[in-house]
Amino acid sequence: MTTNLKVLQPSEMVGLTLRKDAWWIEPLFVVLVLGGFGVYATWAALQNDHYFVDPYLSPFYSPCLAESCKDVTAPIFGSWWNLSPAFIILWVPGGFRVTCYYYRKAYYRSFFGSPPGCGVRDVSKSYKGETRFPFILQNIHRYFFWLSVAVVAFLWSDAIRAFHFADGFGVGGGTLVLVLNATLLSLYTFSCHSCRHLAGGHLDRFSGSPIKHKLWKLFTVLNERHMLYAWISLFGVGLTDLYIRLLSMGIISDPRII
Repeated sequence: MTTNLKVLQPSEMVGLTLRKDAWWIEPLFVVLVLGGFGVYATWAALQNDHYFVDPYLSPFYSPCLAESCKDVTAPIFGSWWNLSPAFIILWVPGGFRVTCYYYRKAYYRSFFGSPPGCGVRDVSKSYKGETRFPFILQNIHRYFFWLSVAVVAFLWSDAIRAFHFADGFGVGGGTLVLVLNATLLSLYTFSCHSCRHLAGGHLDRFSGSPIKHKLWKLFTVLNERHMLYAWISLFGVGLTDLYIRLLSMGIISDPRII
C-alpha cells in the first residue's frame, strides 16, 4: 500500500499549527496598536508645535530641555538645539517600553513571529534569544527604569502645574487629563519587573529587611497587572498629547470645571 503523505519543507511550515481558534487576532492587534502608536509619536515629535497650551504641556515634550521650547523646564541644551525638543526626551520612555519584559513578549511574537502564538511554528528558522546584538541590549532595561522614574516625576510636576491658571487656581479638562496620564504612567513604571526586583526580589530572605519586604509585596500587587497598565498607559499618553494638540489648534475647547 502506498500513501500520498506530503513532506513539508521548512518554508511551508511557517505558522503551522493545529489550533482552530483565531490565535492571530492578538498578534495582529499588537502590530496595529504598537505600530500605530510609533507612527503617531514620531509624527507628533516631528511637528515641533502644538504641544503647549498654558498651563498644559504634552508628555511627549516633558521635560522641555531646550531654549526653543514654548514652555522651558530647564534650558540645559541651550539655543544650539534646533530639532524638536521631543527628541531629547522621548528615547527614555521609548527605551523603557522597548526593553520592557512584557512588551518583548508582545512584539517578539507579533512583529518577528517568535513564535506568533502558543503552539504555532516560529517564522524565524533559528532561535538565538537575546544573546546577540542588538537584542543583548535588552539587559539595560533596569537603567531605563531609573530614567523613567525621573520622567514620571516631571509629569507629576506638569500635572500639579495644570491646576495653576493665569487667573489663579483652577481645574480644567486638561488638568484631569494630565493627572490621569501621570497616574497611569506611574502604575506602569512601578509595576515593572525591575522595580519589583530592586525593591526586594534580590534578597535571599526577607526577615532581615522588613521594609524591603513590604515594598516588594506592594510592587508585587502592581506587577500582577503590569500588562494592563502597559496598554492603558500607552493609550493614555497618546490621547493626552492629542488632547493638548487639538486644544492648541483650536479644534476643541478646554472645559473649565473650577
